[in-house]
Amino acid sequence: MTPPPDGQRHEIGHDMSKAFVKESDDDEADDLAPEIEALPAGVKNYMTPAGRAGLVAERHQLQDVERPKAVDVVAWAAGNGDRSENGDYIYGKRRLREIDRRIRYLTKQLESAEVVDPARQRHLRQVFFGATVTYADSVGAARTITIVGLDEADLAAGRVSWLSPIARALHKAEAGDMVRYQAPAGPIEIELLSVRYGET
Repeated sequence: MTPPPDGQRHEIGHDMSKAFVKESDDDEADDLAPEIEALPAGVKNYMTPAGRAGLVAERHQLQDVERPKAVDVVAWAAGNGDRSENGDYIYGKRRLREIDRRIRYLTKQLESAEVVDPARQRHLRQVFFGATVTYADSVGAARTITIVGLDEADLAAGRVSWLSPIARALHKAEAGDMVRYQAPAGPIEIELLSVRYGET
């Protein structure tokens, strides 16, 4: 599924004390471990304005609040004797690595983000990125989902990634269309009941 050309799109480091870097071979291996790919190669990183704001807020919280606290814990624990048996030190180092990995991931996502504002969509009858869709399943039960960016997806909240099978199947569909897609449990057919925008 490719987002519509009609939706408006916008293009959208930190240092750790040397005293706490590479304390052991295990630490170094963890720091150099490959990171999870944010998106498949060649796939654009679409997200809504709200989704981008969420990533910015999370990175700010990690960089300006969580990381300084973790550095303080490591500095304090480092002065308490044998580091190899110091639980506070070991946990603090691990937490720092987790924070740094997440900050790198968020920075990468934000640098590659292409923000699509659903409120600016002009083809309101069809399903594109940012659409809020209500559909009925084979037994007539209605469900509403909003098609959002990869990092915004939250199935429990009704937000599905634009890369998901259902979002791809719904692409360009209109109210009244029957849509078939391949779910993990097998093929499913749904009826599209309504499409609207600006509710993410």
